[in-house]
Amino acid sequence: MTALTERQQLAYVDAQAADARVNVELETDEGMILNLGPQHPATHGTLRVTAKLDGEQVVWADVVPGYMHRGYEKLTEVRTYPQVTTLINRIDWLGSFANEVPFILAAEQLMEIEAPPRARCIRTILFEMARIANLVIFLGDLGVQLGAVTPTFYAFRDREHVLDQIEAVTGGRFHPNFDRIGGLKDDLPKGWIADTKAVMARIRSFCDEMEDLLFGNEIFEARTRGVGVIPAEVALAYGLSGANLRASGVDWDLRRDGGISGLAHDEVDWKVWTHPDGDSFARCWVRLQETREATHIVDQLCDGLPSGPIMAKVPRVIKVPPGEAYVETENPLGAMGYYLVSKGDLGPFRVKIRSASFSNISVVPWVLKGVYVPDIITILASLYFILGDIDR
Repeated sequence: MTALTERQQLAYVDAQAADARVNVELETDEGMILNLGPQHPATHGTLRVTAKLDGEQVVWADVVPGYMHRGYEKLTEVRTYPQVTTLINRIDWLGSFANEVPFILAAEQLMEIEAPPRARCIRTILFEMARIANLVIFLGDLGVQLGAVTPTFYAFRDREHVLDQIEAVTGGRFHPNFDRIGGLKDDLPKGWIADTKAVMARIRSFCDEMEDLLFGNEIFEARTRGVGVIPAEVALAYGLSGANLRASGVDWDLRRDGGISGLAHDEVDWKVWTHPDGDSFARCWVRLQETREATHIVDQLCDGLPSGPIMAKVPRVIKVPPGEAYVETENPLGAMGYYLVSKGDLGPFRVKIRSASFSNISVVPWVLKGVYVPDIITILASLYFILGDIDR
């Protein structure tokens, strides 16, 4: 071995000293703070996640919402009841029709009005189609979070057909504003049921493709199985709902267990899907099954759709009697509720909104503790939230 010159030896010593200084700077008691967002694609909007790291491992984490708060609850106080549906469409903007339903049901409860059977069935069909449009995007975007772009193209391809059917009825592709106190704005157009059933078959084929392309991929399984495990007792303690709760083994669904009279889920046969593992894979798997199940609900309601009116008798000018009501429904992201306070005016006196995403992300500090940095992205994606549903 050739001996080092004096200059090389000095350079080598200097390099070692520099490395030592860097190591000393990194080895601090405080640890490194990782700031994810609020402008970051992995946070699905203007959400900020701060995490304290020990190397690649999260020691502590927290979520910081509020960057796009739009004041829905306060704005409802200066809207008439028919105008509120336009506003709340934009909370969970991927499942917008579903946002209208619990508010309308709360107003109907105070007015002691019940929608006719046909309107109730069509309302439920559109409610489930909003779920499908929402969850199809989740399944496609999930691949992007883990490095697989192809599922997104499949998702946007087939979701368009669902939106076509929603638009054919409501006139609105993204924000229908179609639900009304006492029923619906319009009836179904000619040929709509046959077209919708064809689209439901297409969505089931999409789910099969996702099962092969994504859920059958060994990289996807390695990134999601055993990652971000939320036990049932923790999920309940943090107020999780929807697929996030059912993926922890809790068999609870407001469509079946909520006793809601304004929808028609009790008139068809369907299954509530659960998974015992409580990890990121389980949350994704449950949503895949729920997408399939929603297509079966729509098919059954289309086949058994009763005839008759689509509106009950309601006053031309809507004034909800004084009182209070709370109604929550099983929306695509979980339990969404409206606490409505009326003083007998043209619009609400107060409205408090219980949105699914806001409660679901409350578990983030708990579930991120001890995971590695790449797992942050996986877990956030599997919890699935919409920023409009957080910053109301």
